[in-house]
Amino acid sequence: PTPWSLLGLGAGFALLAVPSCRAVGSPLVMDPNSICRKTKRLAGKQAELCQLEPEIVQEVAKGTKLGVRECQYQFRFRRWNCTSHSKYFGKILQQDIRETAFVYAITAAGVSHAITQACSMGELLQCGCELTRSRAPPSPTAGPGTEGTAWEWGGCGDDVQFGYEKSQQFMDAKNKKGKNDIRALIDLHNNEAGRLAVRSYMRTECKCHGLSGSCTLRTCWRKMPHFREVGDRLLERFNGAFKVMGGNDGKTLIPVGDNIKPPDKQDLIYSADSPDFCSANRKTGSLGTRGRVCNSTAMDTSGCDLLCCGRGHRDETVVLEENCLCRFHWCCVVQCRKCSVRQELSLCI
Repeated sequence: PTPWSLLGLGAGFALLAVPSCRAVGSPLVMDPNSICRKTKRLAGKQAELCQLEPEIVQEVAKGTKLGVRECQYQFRFRRWNCTSHSKYFGKILQQDIRETAFVYAITAAGVSHAITQACSMGELLQCGCELTRSRAPPSPTAGPGTEGTAWEWGGCGDDVQFGYEKSQQFMDAKNKKGKNDIRALIDLHNNEAGRLAVRSYMRTECKCHGLSGSCTLRTCWRKMPHFREVGDRLLERFNGAFKVMGGNDGKTLIPVGDNIKPPDKQDLIYSADSPDFCSANRKTGSLGTRGRVCNSTAMDTSGCDLLCCGRGHRDETVVLEENCLCRFHWCCVVQCRKCSVRQELSLCI
């Protein structure tokens, strides 16, 4: 796909294509001006971070793209499929709908995840492995062979707090000035929900040490959840998102409807109803569903009835080429033939 050189994605963030840096010994030599040259839309804290820590901004760009790719995966069977078409994508982000809430959350999560990962991989000078000196010892897991095992923190735990703080610093920067604005409050809330989907679900991994496979000592460290888990969790929050309206003081958000509990920090929130995304509409950012592949037997969002908005579908046979009859030859080549495969597709009318 075409790289996104610089796309303003709304009030909270921008997607940056950062030029590659060159390594001169160690550390990496990075010119802030070359990295931030195309970031004229950035201001305040974002521009300051771009000048002072360009390598962090490079991870911000990676995290943003990670978030958008995950959005496209999670919405691949929905009427709005998180299209990467910049004109339509930008229109989505100008609204206060549920889809916008998910994009803000998954992008903030992606930035936090990417920066934390770079810390663990030793790619950033400002951070490294998680400090464990003040952390309580890990709890032994139930199971045979763990009785009397000594435990200690070790390895390289993910410093998720550093990634959380840098994501917060960059993603929330433009919204802090307008805290009395309802849209800003919603965006800030969804950014935080995305970061918490990473930070709140850290897992403990351990490795046994000892002679002859014994487990006399177990070393443990903390790891982030896989980003697919983060996307799955945020999609659940999207499905149960809260509609809100602004309070009279201009500083609070109130859930719309009777007997509804207030959303917590990990819930997604929105203030406007989504369009149906059935027909193409550049004003709302809808590409429509005409021509989309659907499942004629499914009853969920991928089914032709829902995806095609009741317009019906047509069946089409396509011929695809794929590798077949693959053989391994010593050493070390795999040779395959090309086979033609006929596939039946259902397409929305």
